[in-house]
Amino acid sequence: MLFSVDLGTPVSKAVDWLTENLGGLFDAITSVMTSLVNAVLYVLTAPHMLVVIVVFTALAFLARGWLFAAFTLGSFLLIQGMGLWTAAMQTLAVVVVASAFAVVIGVPIGVWAARSPLVSTLVRPVLDFLQTLPVFVYLIPAVFFFGIGLVPGVVATIAFAVAPAVRLTELGIRQVDPEVVEAAHAFGARPAQILRGVQLPLALPSIMAGINQVIMLALSMVVIAGMVGAAGLGTVVVRGISQLDIGIGFQGGLAVVFLAIFLDRVTSALAAPDGRRFRIRRRTGTPDAADIEKSPTAAAPTAPVSA
Repeated sequence: MLFSVDLGTPVSKAVDWLTENLGGLFDAITSVMTSLVNAVLYVLTAPHMLVVIVVFTALAFLARGWLFAAFTLGSFLLIQGMGLWTAAMQTLAVVVVASAFAVVIGVPIGVWAARSPLVSTLVRPVLDFLQTLPVFVYLIPAVFFFGIGLVPGVVATIAFAVAPAVRLTELGIRQVDPEVVEAAHAFGARPAQILRGVQLPLALPSIMAGINQVIMLALSMVVIAGMVGAAGLGTVVVRGISQLDIGIGFQGGLAVVFLAIFLDRVTSALAAPDGRRFRIRRRTGTPDAADIEKSPTAAAPTAPVSA
């Protein structure tokens, strides 16, 4: 060994300093996260489970039609029959909260990166680091800062799932046709108006695809977060592993698969570029031929030249 490098000691000291000096901030984050997850869980569990299943089935029908609606109905009835309804709703509540925070953080950063080459250059290595970091490593600082329980699982899930929202938002905005942006400039639109009225509507399928990936990563991380005490199906799977109970582990894993398929199909349907909703937004966000003809910058038609 030519030389030795100790990175663990300064990292440990930094964590200790943050814990001692920012304890109030971590307590506030814990309170907010717990309240939000409990609120979403209340919405999911306050009605009778059959009412919630009917709502999920209706969403599945609107997204994919009768076949997927029948699959959704059977899946959630099976989850209830296995006695995992409460655990599944706890997992869904954590996924909803963590995905919402990841989208709220990731989409603005993606927009900023698309409009600034410097920000894109700075953000890219951070995203590469987040996406290549082993999954279990996310739990270490979360447990140090927030202890054992629900909140470290939510925080680790947010950090793990935020990257696709940034990348696909930036990609979608960069892929908007420059001629459309130039046409909006010709109409006298300001940069904020172009972003809101042209670039975001046209990039919406890519942004929705990023949200879909955020939800899938959040669901996978929530299961692993069961190792640090996050309630839900992750706890069921961990119990099956620790007790070597194949039946419990299989049931918990099957419920996770059903949730993943439901969330994936519904969110991917929203991301479909040929959906009616997105066609309407695309037409309203993009100047059409009539608008261009009315533009003061449009060239006047030339009269036919007589021989």
